[in-house]
Amino acid sequence: MEAYDLVVIGSGPGGYIGAIRGAQLGLKTAVIEKDKTYGGTCLNVGCIPSKALLQSSEFYHEAQHDFASHGIKLESVKLDLAAMMARKNKIVSDLTGGIEFLFKKNKITGIKGTGKIINANTVEVTDANGTAVQISAKNIMIATGSVPVELPFLKFDEKKIVSSTGALALDYVPKELIVVGGGVIGLEMGSVWARLGSKVTVIEYADKICSMMDQDCINVLIRSLKKMGMSFLTSTKVTGSRSVGGRVELSYESVTDGKKASIEGDVVLVSTGRKPYTDGLGLENVGVEKDERGRVKINDHYQTNVPNIFAIGDVTFGPMLAHKAEEEGVAVAEIIATGHGHVNYNTVPSVIYTHPEVSSVGMTEEQAKAAGIEPATGKFLFAANGRAKARGATEGFVKIVTDKKTDRIIGGHIVGAASSEMLGEIIVAMEFGGSSEDLARSFHSHPTMSEVIREAALAVDKRQRQG
Repeated sequence: MEAYDLVVIGSGPGGYIGAIRGAQLGLKTAVIEKDKTYGGTCLNVGCIPSKALLQSSEFYHEAQHDFASHGIKLESVKLDLAAMMARKNKIVSDLTGGIEFLFKKNKITGIKGTGKIINANTVEVTDANGTAVQISAKNIMIATGSVPVELPFLKFDEKKIVSSTGALALDYVPKELIVVGGGVIGLEMGSVWARLGSKVTVIEYADKICSMMDQDCINVLIRSLKKMGMSFLTSTKVTGSRSVGGRVELSYESVTDGKKASIEGDVVLVSTGRKPYTDGLGLENVGVEKDERGRVKINDHYQTNVPNIFAIGDVTFGPMLAHKAEEEGVAVAEIIATGHGHVNYNTVPSVIYTHPEVSSVGMTEEQAKAAGIEPATGKFLFAANGRAKARGATEGFVKIVTDKKTDRIIGGHIVGAASSEMLGEIIVAMEFGGSSEDLARSFHSHPTMSEVIREAALAVDKRQRQG
């Protein structure tokens, strides 16, 4: 058997980034991937293709509704959905192919096939032809990610009833799209198809959309999405479905009063969450423990109850985010090679890549209060910013949350155009234990959108100078 210091099962962001760090630290490393291309959900059917479609659909919408105010008049705007999808596919192909280059550059062995743990130091890989080989591993990293949750009465056919994968590959614009689940995926994909012409209805079981994020930000987003034509049914439970003349009819009821109704759509996107992917992984062969939610149990060093088997990313605890998995993959490689590795979970950002974007890090005001911290906040609107006015991007605001006693920044929340790009400044400040005073006294180029961050920091002490 070929022997490796580290065998990674899964080549998503956590797996391939962790593998690269392991190779950089001198570990002989192999990565096993069951799909035809590397990159996992994120690069193939998640983060990357969805952002490509979000960008394209935003351009289409702007050309229809915003260009005229800039003095750019178009006789007509036509949608070429096939070209839009082809662009998305090329971006995916370029990036997944790039991982193969990175493996070669870092002398990582990429193995295509399904990985199964036979014992604590052996992994069996079965390729598409059914041929199985075994490899030896001093350490194993489980990075198999997650898959969409399927409802019993809404089985995926990826044509009429679709997961996020199917929603990224529709070859026509549905006249009516129903989104079951008002989380990040539902809002992002719903907004894509709404901009391209679908009438979109979002059905959410909870009484709030994205309740864990700053609700002031979410309120701005929902207003914007409603303005674009999307509608929302909250506190609503879907109870069944049936096919009606080539369309899908959903029955639902109110969680608050039990009132029943139904709705029809051409396509139903089920985005009610994701679950860890551990099927056929062979965890039972070595007794690796899982929790009640099917997640692999780990300790503070990402070790399972089998010490040389580690788990990261969606397959274990915490938010299912690519960047969180990346940092965990790096931490595992460093723990194996040096004995040290760390992830600061207080600064893991969350983003909804709609338009406007909602970006968040750390605590909301409510979460701070629940943790026994008295918060102080500063808030500043993009509407008072010169660059935002010039760009026509005046929607939204920046909110800084601090510990009132120390002025240390404990949270940052932004709703606005490209807010995900601006959030990094707040994250870096938090990593260094920075205060709102630190941000308030830092130069920001003028005129820029990021000046709103400085003004929000000044607003913590009621010192904002604009607006």
